[in-house]
Amino acid sequence: MNGTFEQLRAAVYGQAVGDALGVPYEFMPRDTFRCEGMTGYGTHNQPIGTWSDDTSMMLATLDSLIANEWQVNTEDMRERYLAWLSNGEYAIDGRVFDCGRTVSIALQQRVGLSGERDNGNGSLMRIMPLAFADASADDVRAASAITHAHAISMDACSSMVDVLRDGLIKGIWPQELDDEPLRGMPRDEVGSSGFVKDTYEAALWCLANTDDYASCVLAAVNLGDDTDTTAAVAGYLAGIKYGFDAIPAQWLAVLRGREFIEDVLGRTESAWH
Repeated sequence: MNGTFEQLRAAVYGQAVGDALGVPYEFMPRDTFRCEGMTGYGTHNQPIGTWSDDTSMMLATLDSLIANEWQVNTEDMRERYLAWLSNGEYAIDGRVFDCGRTVSIALQQRVGLSGERDNGNGSLMRIMPLAFADASADDVRAASAITHAHAISMDACSSMVDVLRDGLIKGIWPQELDDEPLRGMPRDEVGSSGFVKDTYEAALWCLANTDDYASCVLAAVNLGDDTDTTAAVAGYLAGIKYGFDAIPAQWLAVLRGREFIEDVLGRTESAWH
């Protein structure tokens, strides 16, 4: 195992809160809105505090690791993702209101897509739990390839797990790394589309250019476009860096689906050692 259970809890809630902040603004162009806190409705007409597929699939990933003694079992993961997509498991109210094209097709066909246009962020958004397990780079790539089997997507997931592990074990984050020229990068140079490279860079940019959890995830949402996933990824990074107590209590108070999160985390804590 890598890191601590407390870091995992902070990452899970950090992702869920970031996701829920971004849901009302998904697909809205940059600077056509201003997110300053938790709200509801908007793009998907969901109540305040509702998280999306990003968090549902992350919880399914974590549950799979627990059930398989922290080993990556891609068939088990696929079945859990299908249970989410088809039956609403891991989804608030049992309702899937948002699912990317690549994820939907790959799960229904039971084979990951590997075309150039299949490099959305649908595996990056769920990959965080693998940083806590002793998953190899090949394991991470295989977990991505359940849906996103192109090298660009698999490499992004593997790189993110490495970044997370540096943060967990060494306390090293992008602003301290010479090969990550993110601090001070102009905002208009940061992409926030659903392309996996955009999400990867945008989330790290938000972490590198802010000083607390709230500022990080709000910066991610306010980049516009794929607001929920950018904020979900930034949220798990910031959750680990700043800890659970740094997540604003007023946001946690209205976060929906906490019973699902606590259920999975309860199983995780029992299986931690």
